[in-house]
Amino acid sequence: MTPTLADVIAVLDRLYDPAWAESWDAVGLVTGDPDQPVRRILFAVDPMRAVVDEAISGEYDLLVTHHPLLLRGVNSVAATTPKGRVVHDLIRSGTALHVCHTNADNANPGVSDALAAAVGLQDTRPLKPLVSNPELGGGRIGTLTAPEPLKDFARRVAENLPSTEHGVRVSGDPSRMIETVAVVGGAGDSEFDRVRAAGVDAYVTADLRHHPATEARAYDEGPALVDVAHWASEWPWLRDAERLLVKGLAEQGSTVDTHVSTLRTDAWNLRL
Repeated sequence: MTPTLADVIAVLDRLYDPAWAESWDAVGLVTGDPDQPVRRILFAVDPMRAVVDEAISGEYDLLVTHHPLLLRGVNSVAATTPKGRVVHDLIRSGTALHVCHTNADNANPGVSDALAAAVGLQDTRPLKPLVSNPELGGGRIGTLTAPEPLKDFARRVAENLPSTEHGVRVSGDPSRMIETVAVVGGAGDSEFDRVRAAGVDAYVTADLRHHPATEARAYDEGPALVDVAHWASEWPWLRDAERLLVKGLAEQGSTVDTHVSTLRTDAWNLRL
């Protein structure tokens, strides 16, 4: 049975409840008719021009992204702007767009669970539990199956995340033994206090800025830092979302064709 868009969204909302999103966020359906049939679904991190073109040319009925297209309020979606043109093209082609952002960050399993699994962590728990449900929340803390030097752990991270021009930056003694690790998919330098309080050996996240990073490393007992590209840190979640959505629809007797975009939408494309 072919599900409607409303059927698909109902499963996504069970996996990534909009109530779990941060107050500043913009999640949910952006374009699309709830009654339209959904046969093909594309998953991607960013609703960028190239990804939207991929969805339209591939005749996907639904594009599910992690990042919002319209995060801040707008008073026009005229086709004279890049985002306005995207909205027009999505509607004209009948391609729905649905966003699972911080509701997917706080889900269990969510974005940071996928990152934790990619870098080999086990026995994970939320770094920032939700007050309403401590099993949910942002980030994850976990352990490696066996301690290993920071240089080997960083290599593990590089080998198991998509490659980018950003690469993997490391701050810490390369020979330091790493066993307990905190991860945050996406920008994570706002969580340094929680990470330090957790007493982990290393912290894997993205978008680390100079001053927060140097301040974090000023503490002798502070964790080693492993900084990756924002896009790369969140891409592993797409496979989880795909698998869980297909399973949820199958339990209802529905089938869909799904695909995870491999277009690298990280902002940086050259490193000199």
